[in-house]
Amino acid sequence: MVLQRIFRAVIMGPPGSGKGTVSGRITKTFQLKHVSSGDILRANVNAKTELGLLMKSCIDQGQLVPDGVMSRLILGDLRALGNTSWLLDGFPRTVAQAEALEDVYSVDTVINLNVPFQTIKQRLTSRWTHLPSGRVYNTDFNPPKVVGTDDVTGEALVQRDDDTPVTVMRRLKAYENQTEPVLEYFRCKGVLATFTGTETNKIWPHVEAFLHKKLFASAGNIS
Repeated sequence: MVLQRIFRAVIMGPPGSGKGTVSGRITKTFQLKHVSSGDILRANVNAKTELGLLMKSCIDQGQLVPDGVMSRLILGDLRALGNTSWLLDGFPRTVAQAEALEDVYSVDTVINLNVPFQTIKQRLTSRWTHLPSGRVYNTDFNPPKVVGTDDVTGEALVQRDDDTPVTVMRRLKAYENQTEPVLEYFRCKGVLATFTGTETNKIWPHVEAFLHKKLFASAGNIS
């Protein structure tokens, strides 16, 4: 499928909302470049770039990375892509970051995944991990063959601290408090599209149809 024009989108959603799955489907279906702020941050920290070292210092001290630093980092990578259609994931997280992005690029749409917190809590607290390999199981839809043990090695599975019920709810509330102003910012710009549901496979067809219309209706051609 070949896009008729440059298209730039942002995807937002709380941890456990299915954002990773939906992002993968969007980039594959519509040939957008997936730009993950987390990947960019880790790459710069590992490469010990100037910004990477600055961010690592903030993180090591338990501080938030300043908006200006994050914006310089992400916008630098976006500029390097040139005239490419992309899907930006994990940025912006504050209104200041959103304004910095809009100063440089015209964002065509912001896809917001609105999944009930109770659904996400159930998903995340059902996750168990084999730490050495990173294999993840879910007791609801992808359980291990033997309860509590890894299918391959037979070693014990653990529940990460991030996946305990209390921690999950704290993370979700923090996300809500931080991002609601950003959603309102894009809502006022007229580019926010919210998709509500409890199952990724049921949300995805609506996202796909929306993007088909957004990308190809005016061109009158899907190729």
